[in-house]
Amino acid sequence: MPQTRPAHPRVALFVTCLVDLHRPTVGFAAIHLLRQAGCTVEVPKAQTCCGQPAYNAGDRATARDIGRGILEAFEGYDYVVVPSGSCGGMIRHHLPGLFDDDPNTRARAHALGERTFELVGFLVDVMGMDRVTASYDGTVTYHDSCAGLRELGVKVQPRVLLGTVAGLSLTEMQEPETCCGFGGLFSVKYPDISVRMVSDKCADITATGADTLLAGDMGCLLNIAGRLGRAGSPVKVRHVAEVLADMTAGVPPIGEPARK
Repeated sequence: MPQTRPAHPRVALFVTCLVDLHRPTVGFAAIHLLRQAGCTVEVPKAQTCCGQPAYNAGDRATARDIGRGILEAFEGYDYVVVPSGSCGGMIRHHLPGLFDDDPNTRARAHALGERTFELVGFLVDVMGMDRVTASYDGTVTYHDSCAGLRELGVKVQPRVLLGTVAGLSLTEMQEPETCCGFGGLFSVKYPDISVRMVSDKCADITATGADTLLAGDMGCLLNIAGRLGRAGSPVKVRHVAEVLADMTAGVPPIGEPARK
């Protein structure tokens, strides 16, 4: 059941670094979907990183500094919505713990975390969206990112909305919940293990016969697209928001250069 909420909630979009640098279309798709759901959307200009790279590296001082900036930029909104499970999980679950020695700031961070959601989870669980007006001619398979699935409970929601996309057929992998091997700094610290994991993931994708791989986290998508590309695979890679917002026409798949 949708949560109690304002009729037209004021939503702040947390764009994320990877969307900003590699795939701005995802940000525009998120805005389109949120407006379609009845939200008033703003994109705070002061936002930067969610702090996860510093946090995962053990640099708590830098993560705290970034966290204070997040609080300043995003307080005052009804909700914060993120087109990324990992960044959403950082704000919702890990940001408060950075301020265990500062009860007032921890309370602010906890309150912000309670209002922070992954994009598709927010559309379905909070806004009650159960269909989209979009079309996609192809067979897709869906990868469940670790943070979105395990920290934010995003599993059924994207499949509910994808089931209403005209022309789209969804074929599941044998192990859609298995990690792709990116894991932020994990892929840097343990490259051999990471390559084996993403290779196994790509084999699972290929076995479905799908022509497109979808997911809700740019880290996973960039990692998988890179491995598929190096293997010469024809499988296209896209963020789920692009398909749900009907924003794929003229936009090359992730990992492919723009056509001139």
